[in-house]
Amino acid sequence: MRAFLASSIGVTCAAVLVLPPAVPAGAVPDTHTAPAEPSDVPGSTQSLPLSPLPAPSGRATGDPTRTAEAAEQGLSEHEVRPFSMVGVVWDDVDTELHGTVQVRTRALGTTRWSGWQDLETHNAEHAADPGSAERESGTVRGSTAPLWVGESDGVAVRVRPESTDPQDRSAPAVPLPTGLRLELVDPGKDPQPLPEAGAEAGDTGDGRTTPLDGSVLPALSRAETEARSEAEAGLAPGAQPYIGPRPRIITRKGWGADEKLREPAFVYTKSVKAAFIHHSATGNNYKCTQAPSVLRGIYRYHVKSGGWRDIGYNFAIDKCGNIYEGRAGGVTKAVLGAHTRGFNSNSTGIAVLGTFTGSNPPAAAVNAIAKLTAWKLGLFGADPRGKATLVSGGGNKFKKGKKVKLDVISGHRDGFATECPGARLYKQLGSVRTSSARLQGR
Repeated sequence: MRAFLASSIGVTCAAVLVLPPAVPAGAVPDTHTAPAEPSDVPGSTQSLPLSPLPAPSGRATGDPTRTAEAAEQGLSEHEVRPFSMVGVVWDDVDTELHGTVQVRTRALGTTRWSGWQDLETHNAEHAADPGSAERESGTVRGSTAPLWVGESDGVAVRVRPESTDPQDRSAPAVPLPTGLRLELVDPGKDPQPLPEAGAEAGDTGDGRTTPLDGSVLPALSRAETEARSEAEAGLAPGAQPYIGPRPRIITRKGWGADEKLREPAFVYTKSVKAAFIHHSATGNNYKCTQAPSVLRGIYRYHVKSGGWRDIGYNFAIDKCGNIYEGRAGGVTKAVLGAHTRGFNSNSTGIAVLGTFTGSNPPAAAVNAIAKLTAWKLGLFGADPRGKATLVSGGGNKFKKGKKVKLDVISGHRDGFATECPGARLYKQLGSVRTSSARLQGR
C-alpha cells in the first residue's frame, strides 16, 4: 500500500459536481448488477456513481492536456441513508487507480462534518490469485480499501488522478479507471451480546467444544489442544505436536456474518505453511465493541462491492486482542483466502483491524497474533521461527511459478510490493515469531 497519499487537495467541496439527490429512504439502492437482496438480510449497500468535474475556464472537457485538477471526479456534500463504512470501486479489477481518494462524512443526526480522510487506493494486493476461479469470476471489481467512519448520513468524495509529470502543472493526468462508484456500507445491527470468556460450553458432537449458541470457540489449554489435535489436524498417533493452546475465537455467527451474502461452497488448499500478517487499512477510529460491525462492513464490501466470494482474510484481530473467524470453511482447515495476491495457496491471512503505517499496534493485538499463529500453524506442523517455500501465483514482486522462501510468519509486504501491514506492525513480527514458538513449546 502506498504511504504517500496526499493529506489534502486544493479543490473545495463546492467545486465538485452536484449529482441528483441521494436515493430516498426506503428505495432500493443501486448495487451494480447484483441481484436484489432479500428484505431480511441485515445491512445494506448504497452505490453512487461519480462524475467528472468541469474543466477550468477556457479549456474543453475533451482536451487531452487536461491537468490532474481538471480530470478530478467526485460527489458533493450529499445526504444519504445511514452508513458506517465507505469505499470506492471501479469496473476493471486489473486497472490501478493512480491518484488520491478522499472522503468527508457527516455524523449521523448532526451538522458535524469530518475533515477530508484518505482511502488506501491499492486494495488489489488483498485479492485472489491471478487465474483462480474467484479472480476470473467476472464479478470482481477494482476497489480502494474501505474506511470505517462510524454512523453517518452525509458524504462527499473527491478522486484526483496523478499527473504524468508532477513537476509540470500543465502536464496531462493519468486517466482514472472507468465506472468509479462510491460505496456506502451499513453493516447492520449487532447480533446478541457475545458470551463472556469462560461461559458455559457444550459439545457440538464433532469434537469441538463451543458455547451452546455457537458464537465463540472458547480457549483451550495446551493439554486440551494437543488431546484433540490428532482429530483436528490428522497428526499421527504418538507424534510430538508443537501446537499452541487454542485461543478464544469469535465465530462468524458471533460477529454476525450474514451467510446469505457469500458463495455457499468452500475452497481448500493442501496445507498451511505460512501466515501473512496484514492491517485492514480501515482506520483506528473504532471501539472494540464496534469491531464486529467493522468486520461485517469489510465482509459486505468485499462481497457486494468488490465481487469476492467471501471476506478475504482467514482471521481478524481487533485492537483489544479479540480474535475473529474470517473466511468460512472451518478455523482448523486450510481455507483458501484472498489476502495476499500470489500467495493465498497453503497460507493463512490474519488482518489486524486498523491502520499501522504511522500508529503503533496495541500490545493486545500483537500478543493475539502470537497466540493465533502458535495454534493455527501448529496444527500443520509449522515452526513460527522457520522458513517456508511457497510457489508464487503471480504478483508484482515474484513471477508466477517462482518458488520463494519466506518467513513462516511474514508480513504482506514480504510477498507483494506494498506498505501492508504498515511499518509499525511489521516491526513487531520478530517478537511475534519468538512468542509464537514459545507458545508451541519449542
